[in-house]
Amino acid sequence: MDPACLDYCLTEEEARQFKRDGYFIVPDVLPADTVADLIVAVDRTDKKERARMGTSPQERVNHFDFIGKDDRFLPLLDWYKTFPKVWGILGWHIQLYHTHMTVTPPAEPHKSPKKNGLGLGFHQDSGRINWDFDMEPRPMISLKVAFFLTDTSQPGRGNFYVIPGSQTQNAFPGRDRKVPPPNATPVLAPLGSAVFFDRRLWHSASTNYWTEPRRVLFYGYSYRWLRPRDDMRVEHHLDRCTPIQKQLLGVSYSGGRGYTSPTPEDVPLKTWLEQHAIHCP
Repeated sequence: MDPACLDYCLTEEEARQFKRDGYFIVPDVLPADTVADLIVAVDRTDKKERARMGTSPQERVNHFDFIGKDDRFLPLLDWYKTFPKVWGILGWHIQLYHTHMTVTPPAEPHKSPKKNGLGLGFHQDSGRINWDFDMEPRPMISLKVAFFLTDTSQPGRGNFYVIPGSQTQNAFPGRDRKVPPPNATPVLAPLGSAVFFDRRLWHSASTNYWTEPRRVLFYGYSYRWLRPRDDMRVEHHLDRCTPIQKQLLGVSYSGGRGYTSPTPEDVPLKTWLEQHAIHCP
């Protein structure tokens, strides 16, 4: 793993923000040339998948399990400016359990926020997990890193909306999930930034009233005992992955037990952190 990641470990302020608000933004995690390459990969994948699904070019689409669809997506798995903050929150016993690419085309020219609203739909992530845990608050279990390939530093650009602090509330803190509560806020994420958020945080996509498509890559990390939310079609990546990348992509050398009682070979991230004197829970 790139030793440069040691310069980007989770800070005390980021840890406080994550615990208090359920999310935080890190600017400038991707250089301009990487963003440009990823946009090419996103647009190619989006065009191909829309054709396969018969989806309109104007419709907002989530493409699930994109990690295996283009080689340019793999390096973000353990990107040196973001991955250290993932292990700083979750620890070493982790995997990539879910990816989705969201492409939000610009709204038709005659539409406006005043006439057509924000297009919100607040939710928490991970489906049945939110019903199967009968406790409040529910455990976090996973988080997402969202890489923004579009400048959403202004409202109205298909912004990611959040309700800060709502990750500790099982019930939606409002009357209508399509209507933002008073404390809901658009996340103003610049081009090349990353947003880290707790899966329990009540959040929503929104309509894009800007002139450019809004492109975001979501990488979901969880503990290794959680069943992946995607098919994780990544076998073609494995022969050129590092041991830590293989851990993140679900490889277990101990069979099923490797996900609950791992050996050092199953979780090389733990050994790497110990070698670099990094403490993780």
